[in-house]
Amino acid sequence: MLVNNQEDLLSEDKQHVILNRWQDIRVWIALFFLIRLVGITNAPLETGHNWRQSLTAMIARNFFEHRANILYPEIDYAGSGSGIIGSEFPFFNYLIYLVSLVFDYSHWYGRLINLVVSSIGIYFFYKLVSKLTNSKIAFNASIVLLSSIWFAFSRKIMPDTFSISLVIIGLYYGYTYLSSGGWFKLILFFILTTLGVLCKIPALSLMAVIGILVFVKEISFGRKMALWITAGLGFGIVCLWYFYWVPYLVETYHNQLYFPRGLIEGLKEIIPLADGFFRNFYFNAFHSYTAFAAFLAGTYLLITGKNTYLKTGVLIVTIFFLLFILKTGIVFPLHNYYIIPFVPVMALVAGIALNKLHGKYLIFILLIIVGEGIVNQQHDFFVFRNAYKKSLEVITNKTIGPNELIVINGGQSPQEIYFAHRKGWSVTNEQITPTSLTQYKNAGAAYLIINIRTFPNFGNYLPHVHIGRDYTVFSLKDYIPPVQ
Repeated sequence: MLVNNQEDLLSEDKQHVILNRWQDIRVWIALFFLIRLVGITNAPLETGHNWRQSLTAMIARNFFEHRANILYPEIDYAGSGSGIIGSEFPFFNYLIYLVSLVFDYSHWYGRLINLVVSSIGIYFFYKLVSKLTNSKIAFNASIVLLSSIWFAFSRKIMPDTFSISLVIIGLYYGYTYLSSGGWFKLILFFILTTLGVLCKIPALSLMAVIGILVFVKEISFGRKMALWITAGLGFGIVCLWYFYWVPYLVETYHNQLYFPRGLIEGLKEIIPLADGFFRNFYFNAFHSYTAFAAFLAGTYLLITGKNTYLKTGVLIVTIFFLLFILKTGIVFPLHNYYIIPFVPVMALVAGIALNKLHGKYLIFILLIIVGEGIVNQQHDFFVFRNAYKKSLEVITNKTIGPNELIVINGGQSPQEIYFAHRKGWSVTNEQITPTSLTQYKNAGAAYLIINIRTFPNFGNYLPHVHIGRDYTVFSLKDYIPPVQ
């Protein structure tokens, strides 16, 4: 009888150990990390935002091959110009370049860098929310965040989740500095939050939360001032980049990445696209209707609850994020990833609602949220449909010199000119005419590349140097426009 009791106790202890392990957020972060390693070496060919990934990789490759000056990001589709562009601060691109110095260039380094930093960001999100609320809310919110839009975008060659992760980690150290002091924590707060906002200025909306310090009497005035001054210095650096240096680059080199709107102008652009605006919140943020329902329930609980500081903090961030939306105008409802800076806030609010569930009911709901999130984003791991574009560089290496300029019918997306690994013009089919080809030739273009799949009816009035199943390469060197 005693032996049986001991065996039962040992069995209960094992179950308790197993349960504790699965309630350790680090286990889930590691599991999601491994899942997202599937296809981690993929070229930027997936359906979702391949153009933005190609641009990021392009700038990184130009650091590696041309000029490694972080102040002068360079693109390939500026025709015969320098290609220097006014863009976000290219810290993420520069990390890809630094890794390339060791291992030679490859686009997928960006995927891995983003995945590592974004996974660390989830862990610090858990730690920060634990301090603001409790560990159960933090765990639930972190699971929601892991399976949200972050599931796909944290493995893309894009700085969006990367930048938000840096800010979250920085805010954690800012919080611990306010709680217990320590200049090193304040320095980490400054470096990480400044870099995060430099990489993507929408991350600034999360920084608005430090405004709540005005109402917190428990923190000494000296620490408040130290944090505010430090944040102000970081904001000053951000302003120097976005409001002095970027305009200088645009004015000097005439290549611009983004076009901010006035608040009223942005509102007028968004209203006709209200469906896309709301979809970013009710679906694109979580890719789970269950998670969004939890967010709505959590919003009610937050509003009716007694945690005034948390309520005020969420309100401040929400107001600043809405201002950011207005500044982007039409871009927000047309691009799902513009919701990313606000998703950690939504996940926190959803975690408040999930805190009301216990045992098997909580597990069931979390499994549904995770299942929805993964199923609705699994397509992003595969690039079979566009894999043929990888043949471009093989073709150009055989037919076109490394410094010869090209025209390619890639449209507004820089994807195909990136894979061609040549500089020149990426244009629409409509922009390829006898007259325009003469203009491109006079500007220095030596070859025309036609994607036959997207322009099957292109007239064969040019001498060709390559005919393939997907691409045909024509020479412009001796091109004489046909008589009209």
